[in-house]
Amino acid sequence: MTGTTGITELLLSRIRDVADYPEPGVVFKDITPLLADPAAFAALTDALAGVAAETGATKVVGLEARGFILGAPVALRAGLGFIPVRKAGKLPGATLGQAYDLEYGSAEIEVHAEDLDADDRVLVVDDVLATGGTAEASLQLIRRAGARVAGLAVLMELGFLGGRARLEPALAGAPLKALLTV
Repeated sequence: MTGTTGITELLLSRIRDVADYPEPGVVFKDITPLLADPAAFAALTDALAGVAAETGATKVVGLEARGFILGAPVALRAGLGFIPVRKAGKLPGATLGQAYDLEYGSAEIEVHAEDLDADDRVLVVDDVLATGGTAEASLQLIRRAGARVAGLAVLMELGFLGGRARLEPALAGAPLKALLTV
């Protein structure tokens, strides 16, 4: 399949809606059928690797956990290093952490302190942009590590949750690319 319309249709056809998960009233967007289809997964990887090239990224950061599944093959396809950003306490050795607020409480993400430096232009990759809290924290963490943000790329943006507007200041002019918006 070629062209934007073709990839959009392919990706959408492989995302399953699961009603009332993880709680009543929520429609969960399940990407496991997309990951199970090698043609769709390859098309997604190619599209996100294209974003890495367009932004001049030198490294790809994947956000735990589905960002790992997408970010690692994107980095490989683009010929770039992959850096995992994990929940606090999951990485051994010296780390940098960034706390952020959730709807009910707070969380913290970490990266190895030595994995990023001033020469790096980092593309953040994740599956879904919802409210933008984790993505915003990752952008702050990347800058605290001394690297520059090349952009943020996601498979799907849940536009009705307002994550894009929240992230505009944190992106500071770096692009946000969503392959699908629902």
